[in-house]
Amino acid sequence: MKFLVSLTAGLLSIGLASASPAAPLNKRAVSTDGSCGGTNGFTCKGSSFGNCCSQYGWCGSSTEHCGASCNSAFGTCTGSTTSKASSVTVKPSSTKAAPAPSSTPTKKVSPDATCGGTNGYTCLGFAEGNCCSASGWCGSTSAYCGSGCQAGFGNCGSNTGSGSSTAQSSASKTSSTTPSSTAPGSALQCLNGKNVPYKMTSDAEYSELSEPYNLRAPFKPAVIVLPTTNQHVQDAVVCGAQAGLKIQAKSGGHSYASFSSGGKDGAMQINLQSFQTIQLDKTSGVATVGGGVRLGNLGDGIYTQGNAAVAQGTCPGVGIGGHYTHGGYGHTSRNWGLAMDQVVGADIVLANGTLIKASSTSSPEIFWAIKGAAESFGVVTKFYLQTRAAPASITYFQFVFTGIHDSKSVWTNTFLHIQDVAKNASVVDNRISFGIYLDNYGSYSLSGAFFGSVSEFNTKVKPELLRTLPTAEATVESIAWYDYIVKVSGKTSIKEPLTGYDEHEDFFAKSVTVPESSGLTSNALNALYDYLKTAGSTQYYIIINLYGGPGSAINKKDTDFAAYVDRDSLWVLQNYGYGGASMDFVNGINKAILDAQPQTNFGAYLNYVDPSYDAATAHKLYYGDAVYSRLAALKQKVDPNAVFWHPQAIGA
Repeated sequence: MKFLVSLTAGLLSIGLASASPAAPLNKRAVSTDGSCGGTNGFTCKGSSFGNCCSQYGWCGSSTEHCGASCNSAFGTCTGSTTSKASSVTVKPSSTKAAPAPSSTPTKKVSPDATCGGTNGYTCLGFAEGNCCSASGWCGSTSAYCGSGCQAGFGNCGSNTGSGSSTAQSSASKTSSTTPSSTAPGSALQCLNGKNVPYKMTSDAEYSELSEPYNLRAPFKPAVIVLPTTNQHVQDAVVCGAQAGLKIQAKSGGHSYASFSSGGKDGAMQINLQSFQTIQLDKTSGVATVGGGVRLGNLGDGIYTQGNAAVAQGTCPGVGIGGHYTHGGYGHTSRNWGLAMDQVVGADIVLANGTLIKASSTSSPEIFWAIKGAAESFGVVTKFYLQTRAAPASITYFQFVFTGIHDSKSVWTNTFLHIQDVAKNASVVDNRISFGIYLDNYGSYSLSGAFFGSVSEFNTKVKPELLRTLPTAEATVESIAWYDYIVKVSGKTSIKEPLTGYDEHEDFFAKSVTVPESSGLTSNALNALYDYLKTAGSTQYYIIINLYGGPGSAINKKDTDFAAYVDRDSLWVLQNYGYGGASMDFVNGINKAILDAQPQTNFGAYLNYVDPSYDAATAHKLYYGDAVYSRLAALKQKVDPNAVFWHPQAIGA
């Protein structure tokens, strides 16, 4: 309750809630483009698209539009006799309601993917799709050609006609077109009209702002928006969508595939570097955190403000946006859960420019979706995280082995013994986390954290962990909490610059999630050893982190809690290579394991995203069929035009 009270107060303070009553339906402009509520405040009552306004801001007449979640402030609702309060709180935009379209549309072929509306453009002859959707965009999928399709401005029911040869044919796909040459200019005019800050390729700052963490994926956004307010984000989304640009937000920019740059040239990037709020409520323990905060600054901020801690990873430069919405592993995770498990609320800008607050009780389906696929559904401008009291100290341990790479039997048996210990409930409980590190230089080490005393670790864990293993150089020590998070960061300070972050690498990475029911077999380990010994001299490392095992808080959640499927993994491998030949080499690591253990249903981890997968493969590995189907259905409701897109996004 204290969180809800403080959240409501915070929303009121920034203008997300209004005490003014909504205008009567008969005083609102009737929707001309299928949208309702949102920044334009259109009503569906009297609209050709349907009289009901869905909770996601689209007019229609289906049960999804008119049923329990119907927004009666902007239309009629089935069985409703009185107006009910909107479930979405909207900050009004300065955008004026669009005038009704001319009764005799010009029927000029769309130059920018828009159709109908005030311009009267037709999609017939538009290269990427001949159907005009209910919300006024050209495309080729069921979202454009199906329910609500505008027959006056293109084909409906199919995508035949001139210019359809390059259109996608799968009804499950959404348009992923490159914007027309006029799209950036159209977006800029709109941004200028709304006083939204941005940078273009011609600006001096563009080069630094656009440089990705992974230099192998140097995609160039058409425009980089630099919002300082929620309203800027809302306006930018509206401008980008109207111009036909695909949109992605950048939090820290550590996406291995540069998806925060769009995953291809020509997107609109919304850079959240000005969203740096870190505010701890000492009573509830909930931290309000801006969407551009990096992990190091988060850990420092909540500890400095109130000796608080939260589950998160160890790299201080990683941004909160991707880390807290795609999993987020750290050495506290088996005890506290993944980073995403700490999210209790979020402020999100949706594809129609609406700003909503989402939690388990408010827009719960959106809240579920952003914990696993946020970038496909909106821009998270603010997170609400449940923190906890930081422990006074924690036991850190590290064991560095030598010579293990010299013998296949020693190499394989070492891991098999560690794996047995990891599943042994008399040794391992939720208080311990660890990972194994190995590389091309012959390194092989195990390190982690234990929420207990050095004495208990040395008595209960260490003897069984090291039994039968080669001699190791051992470190076991009690460290104060803040000193610990600095130590595992690999830096002398976890504080990161608010702007001008300048860390980059040239690499290719893949992941493997290993089910708890199978673990890694001796066949797979032997095959991996043989491959690493014979495949060449590529510089690489492999990190094998323990996710499962007795008492793991990670595996206590399920897919009803979040759109995230790695809840039955024992291990998660990150396979990381440098240099020109690294892609083939790293692909070979995965192949060696999978080919030697074909009976196992391996998966992949979202935060180690692999750009080499096609969309269908990525969806299968990252989400599985059931979760992906649920996400895809929600995508059609919330973002039917795929405004938020990258090559592996939901619907891509």
